[in-house]
Amino acid sequence: MNEMRNMAAACLMAAEPDEKLMRVRELVRLYARGDVQIDPGIPSATLTAPGRPEKPELVRANKMPRRGFGSVEGRAIMMHAIAHIEFNAINLALDAIQRFPDMPSDYYKDWLQVAAEEAYHFELVRAHLRHLGGEYGDYVAHGGLWEMCEKTDADVLQRMALVPRVLEARGLDVTPGIQKKLAQAGDHHAVSILDIIFRDEINHVAIGNRWYRYCCDQRGLDTESTFAVLLAEFYPKGLMGPYNMLARQQAGFTDSELALLNQPSSKLKT
Repeated sequence: MNEMRNMAAACLMAAEPDEKLMRVRELVRLYARGDVQIDPGIPSATLTAPGRPEKPELVRANKMPRRGFGSVEGRAIMMHAIAHIEFNAINLALDAIQRFPDMPSDYYKDWLQVAAEEAYHFELVRAHLRHLGGEYGDYVAHGGLWEMCEKTDADVLQRMALVPRVLEARGLDVTPGIQKKLAQAGDHHAVSILDIIFRDEINHVAIGNRWYRYCCDQRGLDTESTFAVLLAEFYPKGLMGPYNMLARQQAGFTDSELALLNQPSSKLKT
């Protein structure tokens, strides 16, 4: 019998996108068929970094090329950036499975669903990037999503609080604006792809909310004050708005949690 967390680690370490996609699809297929068991207690794999292809080259965020929408190349650069986010999101979901032992079976099931959907998103975006004349790896990218994974690799509560609820939720904030610019440029197919991603990401953030609250309940912690402390620790300069409050509410944020996002960092340490 195959074991989900071991298989997720193997998917995570696959470097080439097509191999990673194939391994994720196989894991999902075997799990749906009942040929995968979940052993929450096995140790996580010792990984320093996920598998990734030689390209794209990773650079600091401020070295990323400008993403104008008035040209085909500008839209290709934008779709490449989104493809890189989705590729990283596959790895984030896989690492959430393999990294943290002793969670309920539904936790691993939820994150396998996320991995499968992120793989689908990557395929959609890469196909459109190819339509625009590009390929994943043609442009530079940055590794900010994975950097937060490394910072939270010792604590599932921190991971659930800061990756889905902060970094991935940022996609809910910015996607409508990107869609508006793509529509103005006449790229309605890209808009429809982002409709799919946006819909699924609301549920992905909701999954992060669910398991963050589970972790807080298990430790007897207040969810809102704990979130405030983590924001102050990991984001001392505060978070960047504006926020898509409706989408975040749909993903399960409370009004009090949303209010925290607009607080200056100096007030979050109370």
